[in-house]
Amino acid sequence: MTNILVTGSGGQLGSELQYLVEKQLVDISDLKFFFTDKSALNVTDHQSVKAFVEKNDIDLIINCAAYTAVDKAEEDLELADALNREAVKHLALIAKEKDAGLIHISTDYVYDGTSHKPYTEDDPSNPQGIYSKTKLAGEHEIEQVNPRNTIIIRTSWVYSSFGSNFVKTMLRLCKERDELDLISDQVGTPTYARDLAKAILHIIKHPRKSQEKIEIYHFSNEGGCSWYDFAKTIFELADIECKVNPIDTEEYPTPAKRPYYSLLSKSKIKRDYQMTIPYWRDSLKECLQIILKNNTEK
Repeated sequence: MTNILVTGSGGQLGSELQYLVEKQLVDISDLKFFFTDKSALNVTDHQSVKAFVEKNDIDLIINCAAYTAVDKAEEDLELADALNREAVKHLALIAKEKDAGLIHISTDYVYDGTSHKPYTEDDPSNPQGIYSKTKLAGEHEIEQVNPRNTIIIRTSWVYSSFGSNFVKTMLRLCKERDELDLISDQVGTPTYARDLAKAILHIIKHPRKSQEKIEIYHFSNEGGCSWYDFAKTIFELADIECKVNPIDTEEYPTPAKRPYYSLLSKSKIKRDYQMTIPYWRDSLKECLQIILKNNTEK
């Protein structure tokens, strides 16, 4: 039996992992999960995490905990750093001491968005805001500690039927406004958190040989779009009439600078784990059906 600690289980990815496990939608016959949110386990408290790991004989940590408020982070450096860097350092140290595996979730925002082709894991990072800088700093903490059997997964534009996200925001705003302005010159890939959760469980069930060095992987859904395209597709698939206007980034200034282009190459993770990744529109349709069904039942 492999004992697995999931931090940040109240977020989108953690909630999807818990849903898949509790509904037994994946084979977890030899896995035991401990799902914790911030009320159950303070990841910034080294001693609390260490005690939890030792008490429950944890073999693998999946770190879904993070500070993800991109714009708010510009004024909240201390908390962003505590969650995205310091807590990650604690987890890496504890994983190394316990000789436990570690899967850590990072972001496409570690890139500056000046590329014109999908980023590979070997491309240089150049984060532009506090959020992205603290996320990259968390990666660096892991690399300095260098626990064995550690994987960092960079993902992008995450949404889910759980929590707050772009998809739910669009569904809400279309009821409040006659038309919406959406940025059309930032390009990336929406990622359905359930697909990422399935990928993580697939990795756990199909481990590669013992790793002495940290592996970085990219995971998002296939394809790409702008925020404008994303919103248009949400309304199209949900059969909602809503006028959407394309605008440039300079017309909608935000506290944090975002990458103009952050498509991620998934060649490495598909090759190493024989993984098939769904196209973003197909996954969006699946998620929307769940969200709309939940809204109807309320």
